[in-house]
Amino acid sequence: MLRIAQVLKSNGTDGELLISFFDVAPEDIDLQEPVFIEFDGLPVPFYFESFTQRGTGRALVRLTGVRSLKDADELSGAAIYADYFEEEDDEDLIGFTVQDPDGTLIGTVTDYEDIPGNTCLWVKRPSGEEVLLPLHEDLVIGLDPSTTTITLTIPAGLL
Repeated sequence: MLRIAQVLKSNGTDGELLISFFDVAPEDIDLQEPVFIEFDGLPVPFYFESFTQRGTGRALVRLTGVRSLKDADELSGAAIYADYFEEEDDEDLIGFTVQDPDGTLIGTVTDYEDIPGNTCLWVKRPSGEEVLLPLHEDLVIGLDPSTTTITLTIPAGLL
């Protein structure tokens, strides 16, 4: 997941938050998709109930489940994350060659599966067999658009 914003402070008494964005324009945020805030090391999903842009890099938002000043104050300073791989990026990977860190050919990306929280790639192996591989930031070693190559660490038992 990619850190896209930070909660600056609560706004008012009914749970509204002022957030600031990093390297993402507020208008590029998909308001139908969840954002995540970490609690005890685990990402917890929230959905936007309201979103009002304030300038070029800030917004007043209301998130699901945040209903009071106490709830909002609890989130003050928290980082907000979104899924790292967007659908357009996944489509752009079709045709890329997949290799392991040693440079061994795994296959070619033929399609993707947009499973919420677990985007996967369909990869056609040299044998003709198609396998489904997870596309997670912890597994991606490198992505080179100039050579259309993705280097992945493949968990044992997937191939």
